[in-house]
Amino acid sequence: MSRADDLILISVDDHVIEPPDMFVGHLPDRYLDRAPKLERRADGSDVWMFNGIEVENSALNAVAGRPREEYGLEPQSLDEIRPGCYDVQERVKDMDAGGVLASMNFPSFPTFTGRLFLTEDLDLSLALVRAYNDWHIDEWCGAYPGRFIPMAIPAIWDAELTAEEIRRTAAKGNHSLTFSENPAFVGQPSFHSEYWDPVWKACSDTGTVLSVHIGSSGKMAVPAIDAPPDVMIALTPLNLMSAATDILFSRVLKKFPDLRIALSEGGTGWIPYFLERVDRTYDMHHVWTQAEFGGRMPSEVFREHFLTCFIYDPLGVALRDRIGIDNIAWEADYPHSDSMWPTAPEELMAQFEANSVPEADVLKMTHENAMRWYSFDPFGHVPRERATVGALRAAAAGHDVSVMSRSTRQRTHDEKLEGYRRRAERALATQR
Repeated sequence: MSRADDLILISVDDHVIEPPDMFVGHLPDRYLDRAPKLERRADGSDVWMFNGIEVENSALNAVAGRPREEYGLEPQSLDEIRPGCYDVQERVKDMDAGGVLASMNFPSFPTFTGRLFLTEDLDLSLALVRAYNDWHIDEWCGAYPGRFIPMAIPAIWDAELTAEEIRRTAAKGNHSLTFSENPAFVGQPSFHSEYWDPVWKACSDTGTVLSVHIGSSGKMAVPAIDAPPDVMIALTPLNLMSAATDILFSRVLKKFPDLRIALSEGGTGWIPYFLERVDRTYDMHHVWTQAEFGGRMPSEVFREHFLTCFIYDPLGVALRDRIGIDNIAWEADYPHSDSMWPTAPEELMAQFEANSVPEADVLKMTHENAMRWYSFDPFGHVPRERATVGALRAAAAGHDVSVMSRSTRQRTHDEKLEGYRRRAERALATQR
C-alpha cells in the first residue's frame, strides 16, 4: 500500500455538537418544557440552559475548517462553526471529503458522562439519558448505517441504571459506553469499589467497550491558574496515563476478564514507557503491595484489555510493536482543534511511509482494530471498493473544504485567555 487514496479509515474518536432540536421525538412530552434548550446570549454566542446551569459551546471544540487565529476557549454560536459539526447530512459530506469511512462521536454539552442531566428529579434525569442515547443511536447514527459507531452515555449517578442502559442500547446495536476516567473526582465511588460491578458485568456481557476520553473526569492537568493554555493542552494525555494505571492495578480486570477499555484521545507515544514503568513497579514492589496479575506481567494484562488511540503520533507509530499492534486505533478528532481534517489521510500515510509500516499493520491501525474492538462492520452497508479514501472523496467532489473565517466578531487575545482562565479555575476547583 503506497497511496493515501487506498486507505480505509475508521475514526474511534470524533465529536458531535448537538443540534437544538435533538430531544424532539425522543423525550416524553411531559418533560419537553424542562429539557435543555439552546439559547442565544446578547453577545451572540449560543449556550445550553438547563436546571439553572449555563453550558457554553466552546470555540476550541468546533474549529474544523477555520483559521487557527479563531481557535480559543471563548463561547461561540452555531453560526460560527461548520454545519457538519451538528448536521448529520453535512457531517457525512465532511467525512467523505476527508476520506473517513466511519466515525464514533463523543457527546459535547451534556459532558462526556452525561453529568449535566443529573437533577433532583431522577426520573427526568434518566429520561434525558435515554432520550440522548435514542437520538444518537437511532437518529444521528441511524441516518447513515455503516458510517457511525454508536455510543451511549451512562446514568453516571447510578451503577444499576447504567447497567440497564448498557443492555438496552446494546439491543439497538450499540457497543460503546463513554465513561469517566476517574469517577472519584465527581464524587462517585472509585474504580476500586465494588459499586460499579453491575456496569462492568453489563459491558462484559454485551461486548460494550468502556470508552474513556481525556477530560471525562471533569478534571484537567492545570498546575496553576496563571499557567498558559499550552500547559493544559500539552498535559492532557496524563489524564489517561492515570486512568490506565488506576484500572490496571484495581480489582476490576481480575473479576471481569472480558472487560475492554479504550483510552480515547490519549495518544500512544507514551505507552511503551508506561508499560515499562508498570512492569518495573510490579517487579520491585508486588511482594509487599500484594499486587497480583495471575502469573503474568501488568503489560501483558494491559494488552488484553486496553485499546490505545492516536490522532497524529509518529513516535507511537514507530513504536507500534512495543505497544501492541492489535491495541492501536486511529482517530480523527473532528471537529476539535487537534484534528487533521480534511488532510488526515496524507498526514497519516506520511507517518506510515516514514516508518516503513507493513500493509498488515496499516490495516489494523486504520480500521481493522476499530471494527474488532467495537463489534462494528461497515461493509454490510458500504462495499469495500466505495470505502477507500479515494472513493469517498470522489463521491464528495465539489464539497467545499476550504479554510474560511466563521467568527461573527473578532475576539482579542485577552478575551481568549479569559475563556481559558474560567475553565482553569473550574479545573483547579475540582482538584481541591
